[in-house]
Amino acid sequence: MRTALTELTGVRHPIVQTGMGWVAGPRLVSAAARAGALGILASATMTTDLLLEAVREVKSRTDAPFGVNLRADASDARDRVRIIIDEGVKVASFALAPSRELIAELKDAGVVVIPSIGARRHAEKVAAWGADAVIVQGGEGGGHTGDVATTVLLPQVVDAVDIPVIAAGGFHDGRGLVAALAYGAAGIAMGTRFLLTSDSTVPDAVKARYLAATVKDITLTTAVDGLPHRMLRTELVDALERAGRTRALAQAVRRAAGFKKISGLSWPQMIRDGLAMKHGKDLSWSQVLLAANTPMLLRASMVEGRADLGVMASGQVAGLIEDVPSCEELVARVMTEAARVLGALRIAGVADKVSHSGD
Repeated sequence: MRTALTELTGVRHPIVQTGMGWVAGPRLVSAAARAGALGILASATMTTDLLLEAVREVKSRTDAPFGVNLRADASDARDRVRIIIDEGVKVASFALAPSRELIAELKDAGVVVIPSIGARRHAEKVAAWGADAVIVQGGEGGGHTGDVATTVLLPQVVDAVDIPVIAAGGFHDGRGLVAALAYGAAGIAMGTRFLLTSDSTVPDAVKARYLAATVKDITLTTAVDGLPHRMLRTELVDALERAGRTRALAQAVRRAAGFKKISGLSWPQMIRDGLAMKHGKDLSWSQVLLAANTPMLLRASMVEGRADLGVMASGQVAGLIEDVPSCEELVARVMTEAARVLGALRIAGVADKVSHSGD
């Protein structure tokens, strides 16, 4: 299936595996890339040295295109951009909008720039600055998310910009891919679905918690870091929502110190990152510090398998997922189902425009 996404990035299928912290490491990314999707490394929880090692490990496992996700507001963002350029990474994706200058630097080096956005105005801004495509995440998506559903946000953005749009938030199968194409998207991005594959390094006990979840077990909370964060509802989440500010702040300081040790960031760097997060948002200083808590809470579950001590970011789609295939099996299944759905629509005489959207 050819679309503007496959043409832009060189992947075989219009599917993106998103950059999930502590989850999207070399094993998952290389497996997704070998399956024909665009695998994206999550770099925000890596030091620059670890990022360089991870990039080189993916390159040793596959020669397929892949990307790296990074925070545009991180104090060492330019060092990470330099790694992307020097190592010949195909795609740079961003959790926050990169500056016009950063986009230009990457594009001048031949890197495809794909920011993730949650509002039409953000898509218009990065498109005007030269972004090659955008990932549009609706409120169904996991992790930090907005409050506008994908089915409302996606057509808004498709109509507003002239660059390829990749739909995220609520996708897990071939039917969703066809629906996204019908809206005018060039492909879909999936996080939770790729987390629940055999190539994901997330511990089996944590995967079991996802598989057991119903749609109603996935909540949107601000208790973790002051920002809307979609995750599985657990005893810990309930406790954080009940905790007073003083207790929550004390816990955040302790966990932030742990993240400082693992990440290699200094306190001044973490403070600068906190200031960047606070900019333009109605966050108290205690909420900014709580934000440093998030990587450690995610690490506890996604790396250490402590579902009782960590948080588990999740899209609502977790309530529909029932198995743990390999990336190869997953991508093949999505594409086979998409072809079957398109075939059924074509018989009904309504699929020609959708099936030729990439021509």
